[in-house]
Amino acid sequence: MSQDRGKYDFYIGLVLAISSSLFIGGSFILKKKGLLRLARSGSMRAGQGGHAYLKEWLWWAGLLSMGAGEVANFAAYAFAPATLVTPLGALSVLVSAILSSYFLNEKLNLHGKIGCLLSILGSTVMVIHAPKEEEIGSLNEMAIKLADPGFLLFATAVVIASLILIFVVGPRHGQSNILVYISICSVIGALSVSCVKGLGIAIKGLFSAEPVLRNPLSWILLLSLIVCVSTQINYLNRALDIFNTSLVTPIYYVFFTTSVLTCSAILFKEWQHMATNDMIGTFSGFLTIIIGIFLLHAFKDVAFTLSNLPVSLRKDERTLNGNLSNHIYEHLNGDEESQLSDSELQLTDTLTSRRNGTLASF
Repeated sequence: MSQDRGKYDFYIGLVLAISSSLFIGGSFILKKKGLLRLARSGSMRAGQGGHAYLKEWLWWAGLLSMGAGEVANFAAYAFAPATLVTPLGALSVLVSAILSSYFLNEKLNLHGKIGCLLSILGSTVMVIHAPKEEEIGSLNEMAIKLADPGFLLFATAVVIASLILIFVVGPRHGQSNILVYISICSVIGALSVSCVKGLGIAIKGLFSAEPVLRNPLSWILLLSLIVCVSTQINYLNRALDIFNTSLVTPIYYVFFTTSVLTCSAILFKEWQHMATNDMIGTFSGFLTIIIGIFLLHAFKDVAFTLSNLPVSLRKDERTLNGNLSNHIYEHLNGDEESQLSDSELQLTDTLTSRRNGTLASF
């Protein structure tokens, strides 16, 4: 019975994770459209610290779409392990990249399309080999996990790194380096996922008539989640306003997934009971995703599509045929010249011998 219940929860979490990716991928496009309209109207841009986007309905539509995606994502974490839900966020990369090419006129070349495909394949491999987290059924068990020295050290490092990025690195390099604002969103996102997981357990307990509202941990997790999500939204807006959407989305995915998997491994000790093939599969899947992201980022300015491929092949074929013809022509020419020189040499020898013979007769 418990195994059937576990499979049922697994599929619920899977469906919620996929729907979450669809909503979140669409939200990037709506928010970007709103930010572009504000830029055309002359308002202070979000990348410069402005908040005029709060008056733009397209931005609010994107926020609502992201909210729906986050709610679905929140529920998915309550039913399925983080190592299953988080990699499926790659679907939002595909949705955002495709929609941005249609609605934002952001060109996605052949390398970008292959990169999206690799991201999906890598996520699939990660889901197949994902480590299983330890079962946590109550807030008391969650509190024990959160009080673990390893997690406390990790959380302290995340907070210190975030403060340095926000107050030191951001003002200097945030406008020119795409990784600054995305790193802020990603490292804080690791803590927000832990809060979501804990609140999911609290909501399950609430429906089971457990006194979760009296537990201080529930309110601590809720307040922490509000702070983390607010910070993520602020700096994600800045990244979207300054940089290309088809780059922000996949890079954010890689950084966010890395942070969440690291946090989840430290908090839930998922890697201790993994088989070797699952470890290799998980790392291979994540490496495949990183290669896909590299293709999206490194060749974004190369104007190369699938329609150019046969033309380039034909050009290569013509070049090859031309070189081959020239080579054959030169070879034949060389043979003729060598034959001609041989004939001339023989003629010269004959004339010389005749002259010598004539002189000898005298």
